[in-house]
Amino acid sequence: MSPVFDGRLLLVLSIFCFNGVFGRERGIKIAAVSGVEGIEAQRSRILHYKGRSSGLFNVMSFGARADSQTDDTRGYLKATTDLSKYGFSAGWVEFGWVEGLTLTGGGTFDGQGAKAWPYNNCPTDSNCKLLPTHVKFMAMNKTVVRGITSLNSKFFHIALVECKDFKGSKIKISAPENSPNTDGIHIERSSGVYFSGSHIGTGDDCISVGQGNSQVTITGVTCGPGQGISVGSLGRYRNERDVSGLLVRDCTMRGTTNGIRIKTWANSPGSSAATNMTFENIVMNNVTNPIIIDHTYCPFTSCTSILGDIVENPIGNKLQAPSRVKISDIYFKNIRGTSSSKVAVTLECSKGMSCQNIYLEDVHLDLSSGEKHATSTCKNVRAKYIGTQIPPPCS
Repeated sequence: MSPVFDGRLLLVLSIFCFNGVFGRERGIKIAAVSGVEGIEAQRSRILHYKGRSSGLFNVMSFGARADSQTDDTRGYLKATTDLSKYGFSAGWVEFGWVEGLTLTGGGTFDGQGAKAWPYNNCPTDSNCKLLPTHVKFMAMNKTVVRGITSLNSKFFHIALVECKDFKGSKIKISAPENSPNTDGIHIERSSGVYFSGSHIGTGDDCISVGQGNSQVTITGVTCGPGQGISVGSLGRYRNERDVSGLLVRDCTMRGTTNGIRIKTWANSPGSSAATNMTFENIVMNNVTNPIIIDHTYCPFTSCTSILGDIVENPIGNKLQAPSRVKISDIYFKNIRGTSSSKVAVTLECSKGMSCQNIYLEDVHLDLSSGEKHATSTCKNVRAKYIGTQIPPPCS
């Protein structure tokens, strides 16, 4: 069957330049946009492709002007604040089932999230209704995204699901530090992902690496405000896939609540693994938890015990135990800077599934206040120390 573009299609080519090769999957969408202010949805321009073909689109057909006066190089796409305009579990702008897409142009996606954030009760309610993701890439292959800006998303800014060979660079993401669940970049069930040279300031994780990912590289990213770069949360649902082959290198955290974090739920309904990860050459500037492994993660006010023992996680919430996510072969190398909290290194692992082969090499984290040395706390972990260790290793 020939791929047919969604009826809500809006190719925002007066704002962003892109081209790509389209597969044969049913219901293919490229730049399907829900709820756009200021731009009429051009249903008469729904495109149909037969087989596999290249698409090179004329930006003048979608609003660009070659009049020597209008600046078409930097556009501004603004989302509606009417939440009824978004479908169930829909993203605002979605790219799906496309091979060879390049998205560039220096434009801005403005989600106008401030009016939607009061309706987000996910930080306290595990059964909350999710707000729309800002820009979603679904089952993409050989994608390049460069030089775009994401502003004030209602939920996640950028989400990758089941993507392969994805390269993102020079991306700017911005939302207030009190904006809920506004993860900068969320990656899930993807492989061969590379993000570099980007600035992310938001209210949640700057980058979150979810389940089922392999061979993900993050380099040259500046994060803050936000909750740092996180693996997880993992282990909340059944049939989650392993996470492996993560490299985070040459990044800077500024005033974030976490620096590098691995977080897994207690009471995991299934077994999985987080393994073979390296965090190298990371600068922490006034970070609350520079290095943290949290094997009993729960963001809610309380978590009901299902499997038995009640434990207490590093932020004080009582949780069921144990986690069934195996954490192993994790390397922290050349982590330096300042911690705003007394405990700069937290390695809190589950009693039922201890962390194995955790390496800390040349870690130097002073207190931001300039007072005495920071400290470390460890539980159920086999850590190995090499070189400088400030704070001192756990006794």
